[in-house]
Amino acid sequence: MFRIGYRTLKTAIGAGIAVAIAQMLELEFFASAGILTILCIQKTRKKTISNSGERFFACIVGIAYSIVLFELIGYHPFSIMLLILLFIPTTLILNIQSGIVTSAVIIFHIYTLGFVNLEVIVNELALITIGIGTAFVMNLYMPGKEKALHRMQDDLEQVYRRIFQEFAKYVRHGDTSWDGQEITQAEELLKKAKNTAIQNLEDHLLRYEDLYYHYFKMREKQLDIIEQMMPLLTSINKHVEQADMLADFMDELAEGVHSKNTAYVYINKLNDLKETFREMPLPKTREEFEARSSLVQLVRELEQYLEIKRQFRTKKEYKAFE
Repeated sequence: MFRIGYRTLKTAIGAGIAVAIAQMLELEFFASAGILTILCIQKTRKKTISNSGERFFACIVGIAYSIVLFELIGYHPFSIMLLILLFIPTTLILNIQSGIVTSAVIIFHIYTLGFVNLEVIVNELALITIGIGTAFVMNLYMPGKEKALHRMQDDLEQVYRRIFQEFAKYVRHGDTSWDGQEITQAEELLKKAKNTAIQNLEDHLLRYEDLYYHYFKMREKQLDIIEQMMPLLTSINKHVEQADMLADFMDELAEGVHSKNTAYVYINKLNDLKETFREMPLPKTREEFEARSSLVQLVRELEQYLEIKRQFRTKKEYKAFE
């Protein structure tokens, strides 16, 4: 289905505005203001601020190189080659490499004219200001990502619920029909969610909200524990009474997967379960011993899983950029 994204819309509107302003001021190469705006539209506010300064400074350096080399050597293709050979390393040294392409637009303007004077310099500075400035203004609007992040959070929690439900089914019945696709889904969701959370961070200019990013990092650590539990599940070759008890706990834990921090409740229940295990008669056969040993290992992994959540702070925190 054909769909126009907000960034595409901003780019189109910004390019049109930049060209209109430059044309109204009767600047040479006025259409290039639109090109500069297109090149400067960024994904986040933070990148907008940092890149705007870098691109403007890079254009100044590009103009300086153009004046020196074109006037000394002449307006020849060799001059362009030499200029680029010197200009690109300079931008890398000054850490303004994001402005290489925008500066190239200005450099080729001067080359096309075949001369440089104060009027040309003012014209190019005006184009730079209009192009970068328009992009800066357009980038000040960034649609909120809170709803998308909250939806990803809900989706991820639903996947975790299904995982523990499948774990409980396996522990209780030895069911091997599960294909483990939820693990892959969780990995993909986490990757996408963390990227979105980082963009959300960079959309805050003076402060940032780190709740979602740390939440997904916490879930990522829990997923590592979940993956460590899978070999333990498959090592259970005999059904024992303790398996039903642990399966009941896993079912209960599955229902309790949510954003609120109630891990301490399940940690207490897990401690009670461990105490119950200790009070039960010792295993009588090797198979029973191995099965119960795997269950104890699973309990330890569940403790780590819950401890990760217990240490997570659900309160929103705001920190200023340093």
